[in-house]
Amino acid sequence: MAMRKRDDDLVFPNAAGIDVGGSSHWVAVPRHSCDDPVREFGAMTDDLNAMADWLIACGVDTVALESTGVYWIPVYEVLEQRGLKVFLVDARQMKYVPGRKSDVQDCQWLQRLMSQGYLRAAFRPGEEVCVVRAVARQRDVLLVEQASWVQRMQKALVQMNIQLTEVPSDVMGATGHASIRAIVAGERDPKTLARHRNMRVKASEQDIAKALTGNWRDEHLFVLRQALAMYDDIAGHLGECDEKLQSLLAELGQRKVDLGKAPRANSKLRLEFDARQILANWAGVDLTRINGLGLTATMKILSEIGPDLSRFANVKHFCSWLGLCPGTKISGGKVLSAKTKRSANRVRQALKMAAMSLSHSSSALGAFYRRLCSRMDKPRANTATAHKLARMVYFMLTRGEDFVDKGQLHYEEQQRQRSIAALKRRAAALGFAIMPSATPA
Repeated sequence: MAMRKRDDDLVFPNAAGIDVGGSSHWVAVPRHSCDDPVREFGAMTDDLNAMADWLIACGVDTVALESTGVYWIPVYEVLEQRGLKVFLVDARQMKYVPGRKSDVQDCQWLQRLMSQGYLRAAFRPGEEVCVVRAVARQRDVLLVEQASWVQRMQKALVQMNIQLTEVPSDVMGATGHASIRAIVAGERDPKTLARHRNMRVKASEQDIAKALTGNWRDEHLFVLRQALAMYDDIAGHLGECDEKLQSLLAELGQRKVDLGKAPRANSKLRLEFDARQILANWAGVDLTRINGLGLTATMKILSEIGPDLSRFANVKHFCSWLGLCPGTKISGGKVLSAKTKRSANRVRQALKMAAMSLSHSSSALGAFYRRLCSRMDKPRANTATAHKLARMVYFMLTRGEDFVDKGQLHYEEQQRQRSIAALKRRAAALGFAIMPSATPA
């Protein structure tokens, strides 16, 4: 049986533990601080302020908070504003609670583990990053909702046998968008609708007119009209999110990063350049220079973790937090499993999507991904390449170094030299020597 630590040996002698719930919170403080060390507080704001007052009166300076749903967020913010050091604890760290489980025992177990220094705080970015993250996540939610209404429009068109997706592949492209709006406005003539054909569409107006000949039923037109109205409404909210993000990121820009000559004003390339400039000024480096990381992936990474990675001790801790490191399930000196843990980390998902886009890249990272695919299955190769991207992101943000792609040929030559060196070592171990051929193959 393990010996209990004395009070003078405790890491956090004035620590408290809180079992967070939806309607009430159970709080445990050290036994020496008051006569009643366990109390229950409500979930209202006045109750949270009363909780903070009681903790301060008991001499508590550190609080362990279990991450339960989203209920922990107001508790965390109130306690942090009152000057308490809050540790947001992963529930998996206190999974094995001895004895019977109850809210009272949970908060006492949290307090005991925290006082003895057995709990680690989960990563939570700074206040300014949390603001950007909230707006960016709202924008992602709106994009998903907008895509669902596009699918509803497509379903209504198919039910009327309007084969708009068979000619222009994108329903909400220039041709499809204009045609749908004309249909909702009351136009039914296929030839008139086909005049909305964009010049870049390969299909002729006759083919588009055939695709736009259908059965105009009132109930399907009603659904199409409603879906288009919802699409437009969400588009307006997306514009508000974009404006909010631009204003927030403009305030966070610490320094001017030189991205080269700007494209022509009012062009599509200029809009992308301006977005890159805003993100680079915030991060101090241009992460889009890494092959596979576009504007979307870079925005996802910075809005989730911010440019300051000082909370991570080194690059291994950062990659482990992302869930991209091999597992270490070992028993008796034998590796039982080395697969990565399951994780819903948004940065991890963005890096894995970026790794997938390298399959046809002529860069060194593209050659690295294809080499891994030849040795293992694609999911594992994708995870390994995402791990490599995560290391590059960490070093760029912590060291301020620029990424330079040496190209596919340099990577292949480097792998060739490594293979030759490995063959020479193996031949020397067997008592042979390898001599280069006079005429290269």
